[in-house]
Amino acid sequence: MKKIITAISLVAFAISVQAQIMTPEMLLQLAKVSGMGISKDGTSVIYSVKKYNLGDNKSTTRQYSIPVAGGNPTVIENAETRLKDTRISPDGKYSISSKDVKLKNVFGKDFYPELKNSDVMIYDNLTYRHWDTWEDGAFGHVILNTLKDGKIVDSLDIMRNEPYDCPQKPFGGDEDFIWSPDSKQIIYVTKKKFGKDYAVSTNTDIYAYNIETKTTTNLTEGMMGYDTKPAYSSTGTLAFLSMKTDGNEADKNDIVVDNGGSKLNLTRTWDGTVEDFRWSPDGKNIYFIAPIDGTVQLFVVDYPGMAKKLPQIKQITKGDFDVHGIVGQAGNTMVVERTDMNHANEIYTVDLSSGTMKQMTHLNDGAYGSILLGKVEKRYVTTTDSLKMLVWVIYPPNFDATKKYPTLLYCQGGPQSALTQFYSFRWNFQLMAANGYIVVAPNRRGMPGHGVKWNEEISKDYGGQNMKDYLSAIDNVSKEAYVDKDRLGCIGASYGGYSVYFLAGMHNKRFKTFIAHDGIFDWRTMYGTTEEMWFVNNDIGGPYWDKDNVAAQKSYALFNPVNFVKNWDTPIMIIQGGKDYRVPIEQGLSAFQAAQLQGIKSKLLYFPNENHWVLQPHDALVWQHEFYKWLKDTLK
Repeated sequence: MKKIITAISLVAFAISVQAQIMTPEMLLQLAKVSGMGISKDGTSVIYSVKKYNLGDNKSTTRQYSIPVAGGNPTVIENAETRLKDTRISPDGKYSISSKDVKLKNVFGKDFYPELKNSDVMIYDNLTYRHWDTWEDGAFGHVILNTLKDGKIVDSLDIMRNEPYDCPQKPFGGDEDFIWSPDSKQIIYVTKKKFGKDYAVSTNTDIYAYNIETKTTTNLTEGMMGYDTKPAYSSTGTLAFLSMKTDGNEADKNDIVVDNGGSKLNLTRTWDGTVEDFRWSPDGKNIYFIAPIDGTVQLFVVDYPGMAKKLPQIKQITKGDFDVHGIVGQAGNTMVVERTDMNHANEIYTVDLSSGTMKQMTHLNDGAYGSILLGKVEKRYVTTTDSLKMLVWVIYPPNFDATKKYPTLLYCQGGPQSALTQFYSFRWNFQLMAANGYIVVAPNRRGMPGHGVKWNEEISKDYGGQNMKDYLSAIDNVSKEAYVDKDRLGCIGASYGGYSVYFLAGMHNKRFKTFIAHDGIFDWRTMYGTTEEMWFVNNDIGGPYWDKDNVAAQKSYALFNPVNFVKNWDTPIMIIQGGKDYRVPIEQGLSAFQAAQLQGIKSKLLYFPNENHWVLQPHDALVWQHEFYKWLKDTLK
């Protein structure tokens, strides 16, 4: 009898150990896995693992190697020595690097050297700040280095005294400048525009610098949108991503190949948009990832040469997960990164013949082995214009359909960012569900993965059909008996924050609480202080002073949250980053002041050293604790 009782006790103890609920601390201490590439010999995958130490607010990063065929990982040093050095020319004579070059006077001491202790910046043109950094007069340039015995003996700025950036700011990297296979040219991406012209245009081009003649040729002359990510095949064919329209940062992104001046758009007739691509080792195929039906998947398109007939596109992977990064290819195996709403990033292999996936890294298996996971459901909701909209519904662990749960409408940012099976370390659906909330995440108008038309319909219609889509989603799910319609909340960041502000003025008492992070509150002040002017010109139509611009005036009149703030009647928490220059500080402060002066229960979280995101671990923990404290307080 004693043995039986002991056994029962052990089982109960085991269940209690396994039955943990995700906490903010657990979330932030998960390993962040990032694929670096395939080793030079093609046998191993090289990847890094970043972990946060919440005690000292710092992170540590280690690098690993694991056989492509499967096996145990090993910690390695100097991972870059195991990977092909793409900075060195194929013939080994040169290397390329990037360097900030000071070209413009900005600071007081630049103009007045004798006043070296002055603290002033002087501008006579746009763009004076970008993302989270004030312009300092320096521009990123590509540097050609001559090598002798592996050492640099001479360097040349191939961009000379041009006030242009490569890599592109704020998020460009090594993919912005590459070698041609014959080592005779450097291919690089830049936007050859300065000041106001830079601020209103997305027209980046791909240039070829000839080392022998020291001349530069524009390879994408006349292609007016974003041209990015140039990459050569093993047979010497150049491919790149291209958007058609200048000023539209969320235009359809196509794969274009350039075979010595003749161009072929491989995805022109495909009803989707490409995120990233890789050539196959033999140069006969291009593998790419793209959003589709609320997920991101791996596709392949054949490269038939410069044939007039476009090749077919084939989807390789399928399932409720995101393939959000291509690490590399070894034979018939593609190595990718994968997430879903319940699991952080890990590295997987894909059998390119069958699409079968196999998990390679298991950095977070231990954590997830003791965490209760909630169910993620895909449902389709009929919109007010009789179309089908995908809606993700995330349920709490141990969900009981006989109970009633507070429910959150999640409003995605972008606005044209895919709402897929991503795993966020801030807007984490698993953590929301673990705190007892059902999450409703609609793929409303404006999101890629549902056809180009659906993706484009949000531009200049910010407060139109997509707002109806939000309400269609929450109203549909609220019909379920387990949804407590007296405890509905609405949350979001960026465009999602704008959505919160807008819905707060027209929700007809659906919601009991709101949370807006770095959202647009007033289009007039947004237009006057944001930095990438192409965004507001394309999305809302243009400046507020252009009275003849019908689209713009409609946006300022009908789609401006500040115009409906008099209708606010619901508690709202407002979060704002001090270094967010995309959606600057006056947006959050104005919204908070409006709520306070109207006597509405409200709270302001101001992060002076964070940008559009929250990146520091301790700041992130405060964010999480305040987020759930507010929900607990207002969804009683």
